[in-house]
Formats: sequence, C-alpha cells, structure tokens
Amino acid sequence: METSVSVFVFCIFIHFLPYVSAKPPHIVFIVADDYGWNDVGFRNPSVLTPNIDKLARSGMILNSSYVMPVCTPSRNSFMTGQYAFKSGLQHIVILPQQATCAPLNNTFLPQKLKELGYATHAIGKWHLGFCKWECTPTYRGFDTFYGYYNGAEDYYNLSIAGGKDFRDNRTPVNATGEYSTILYARRAESIIKDHDASKPMYMYLPFQSVHEPLQVPQKYSDIYSKVHTESRRTYLGMVTAMDEAIGNITKALKTKGMFNDTLIVFTADNGGWITYAGNNYPLRGGKTTVFEGGTRATAFVSGAGIQKSNYVYPGMIHAVDWMPTVLSAAGGTPDPTLDGIDQWDSLQKAGESKRTEFIYNIDDLKPENCGHAAIRMGDYKLIDGYPGAYQDWYKPDQVVSDLYKNVSINHTRPFDDIMMLFNLKDDPNEHVDLSNKHPDIVKKLKSRLEYYHKQIVPANFPSISPSSAPSNYGGFWTPGWC
Repeated sequence: METSVSVFVFCIFIHFLPYVSAKPPHIVFIVADDYGWNDVGFRNPSVLTPNIDKLARSGMILNSSYVMPVCTPSRNSFMTGQYAFKSGLQHIVILPQQATCAPLNNTFLPQKLKELGYATHAIGKWHLGFCKWECTPTYRGFDTFYGYYNGAEDYYNLSIAGGKDFRDNRTPVNATGEYSTILYARRAESIIKDHDASKPMYMYLPFQSVHEPLQVPQKYSDIYSKVHTESRRTYLGMVTAMDEAIGNITKALKTKGMFNDTLIVFTADNGGWITYAGNNYPLRGGKTTVFEGGTRATAFVSGAGIQKSNYVYPGMIHAVDWMPTVLSAAGGTPDPTLDGIDQWDSLQKAGESKRTEFIYNIDDLKPENCGHAAIRMGDYKLIDGYPGAYQDWYKPDQVVSDLYKNVSINHTRPFDDIMMLFNLKDDPNEHVDLSNKHPDIVKKLKSRLEYYHKQIVPANFPSISPSSAPSNYGGFWTPGWC
C-alpha cells in the first residue's frame, strides 16, 4: 500500500514539476514611436525591416492591437493598465513646460515586476512627466534609465525647446553628436552583456524612432534612393536604422544565451504621423485621430511562451492589456480591477481574445485636437464628434512634409453633433458610415460610451510654467519645479 501511495505522489510531482521549476522569462518590450501601419516589411515589401520581420514571423503578428491616438496616453496605458481618461492624460500629450505627470498613486508595471525579482531597465523616451523626481523612471520601478524625459528632441544634439534632455539615471549627459538610435542599442547591448542571466530581466525599450524631427545618417536614407519625396526617404531610413538596432539587440541576447528565454513584445504607440511622412494605408487617418490609422498599431509577440509561429493573430488587444499581460507572463497576479485584461493565456496558445470592447479615447477638453471620443464593441465602432485632423486615406506617394501642417482647429466645428458608425469586420478601412442605416446600433454604442464617460477624470493639462526653464538648471530639462 505504501509503495502504491509513493508511486502516486511521485507521478503527481513529475506532472507538476515543469510548472514549479519553469523560470520566469526575460522580457523586452519595444515601442516604436509614431510608427505607421504601412511602414514595416512584413506588410509592405518596399520597406526594409529584416530583423523586425524575422522576429514577427517567428511569433505572431497582432492584427488587431490598439493604442491611443498619441504618445503620452498610450505610454500611461502600457505602464498602468488604465485608460488615459481615468488618469487625466487624455488630452494631447504632456508638454515640456507643464507641471504634471502620470498620477503617482498608480502602480507602474516595473514596480510589480521588481516584486517578482526582475531587474528593470528603461532605455529611450519617457514622456510621462518629469516636473518632480518622483515622476521619473528610477522612482517608478526602473533600476536604470538611459534616455530623455520629453516627447521629442534632436537625434544628434539631444535637445528640445531650448533645453538639453538626456540622462543616465539622474545624471545629465551632454550630446556627442552620435545618432540616438545607436546610443540606445549600445546601452541595451551593454546591459544584456552584464546581466546575471539567472535573474529575470525586464527591458523597456521605447525608441525615439521614428518620431520627428526627420533625421538619420545618410547611409540609411540612401537605401531608398528611388523614393521621390525627401521626407519619406528620410523617414524610411529611420525605420531601417531602428530595425538594425533591434537586430543588434537580438544578437546580444543570443550571444549571452538569453534569447530562447526572452519574450519580445513590439508595438507602436500610435499610428504614423501623416505630416512627417508616416503612412498607414489602407487604414484611414493617422496619428492624432481616433480613426484606425491613428490607433491600430503595428505589433507582434515572439519568443518565450509563444507557442505559435508565422501566424497573424486576429484577436482584439488594447494598450491597457499589456500591463496585466506582461505581469502574468512574468508569473505575477494582475489586479482584476484594472481596465486591462490579462491576455497571456490567449497569446501563448493563439486562443480567442478575452476582449470584446474598448475605448479609443474620451476627451472633453476643447479643442479636442486628437478626437473627442470613440468606442468599439464587437465588430462595430462609433466615433462621437470630431475624429481628428487627418480624415482621408493617404497612399505613400501622397505623404509630403507640408501636408496638413496648417490644419485649423476650427475644422472641429462641423463634427460637434456628428456620429459615425463603422462595421470593422466588413469595412476595416472605414469607408462606409452606417450611422443612418443602423440607429439602433448607434444608440447601443452611445449608451455604453456614456457609461465610460461617467468615469472620466478631468484632463490635467496645465498652463506653461516659467519655473520649468532649462536656464534654471544648467541648460537641461530637470525635475524639481512642481
């Protein structure tokens, strides 16, 4: 009898051993800034992104992965698992001189990962506020930070709006004239090389690329000599330079022996910016709109835990889902009260998405530069009011640097009382407005949108603060003035 019991216990132990002994994966979370739907090789063969393509095809391309219309709201969602309109960050982005940041009472993803024993590193663009030190990366869960606080800057002199903006942790760093994409890749390679591979690593890698200003070493833009528009040539060169950096980081993971144990997540933070040569064709619109071109992200997952490869995953995912999903992949238990849904099981097995609806954004602060409000439920999408400035379908040869540069905010007025309804299953590019044909569906989605609207936190978009001036801090944008 004792022998039978012993055998039974041993069998149970062997059965559960993989689940007990499996170590948490290393995680690299890559964000491409202002990256267009049509600006990646696996979707547009004229764009050279061999490293991105290889990683994407070794895992799953996410065909219905959504983000916010602009930078700050998406990044807040990645970190907190909460909709931006519940954090007061729904209106445009945080400007350099504004005394605000992502609310300090929200827990960031790296803080939760550190509780699980992860080493945490942030490399690149922050754009979640910096008016006080408590707002900055190394106070919000990251062991190290190498990058800049604001939303954009010169790729070579590392400055924006009259101030220098580059840090190694808290220490200001002067520019050397080297292209920032190269700096970020080199730092990532160094961290990987020095990392104790027995300890899990989380690397958050929000590239500056491919946000304006349009700048890149000429050898990259020369690759696209047959592209007639100079801004588009430069932009595509920036894309390929970013791809090369990702290839170098991938190589570092392989050299260290970490690659097979690493989960890689790649996502844009919003669609391509039409004015600055980004392209989202055939999707409608672009950055700063709630149309699909502004919010449907180029994204993929690859590596540790992803069981399916060379597959286009159709399931719905939203920016708020990444916080609980990554935490779950790391072995943590997500907070069930978050807006974000833990999609890890669905992504591992290419199973059905757990998400059936989401909010594109809700912004009541006039003028609603990046669109007023939109919701998706199932196959249907309702846009309530102004959708944003870029309302057309832009082919790559239509992308020129002066397009829409002088769009007036008065264009919001004709949309004040307008609602548009689209069936995204039948019409993913938003050509046919069904609002007059299906008033019952409009009513249903509008009612659900109003449910979310009751949860809104008023936009925290303060006036410019003179105390922020870099001249007060040795020429650098520096915390300590709010």
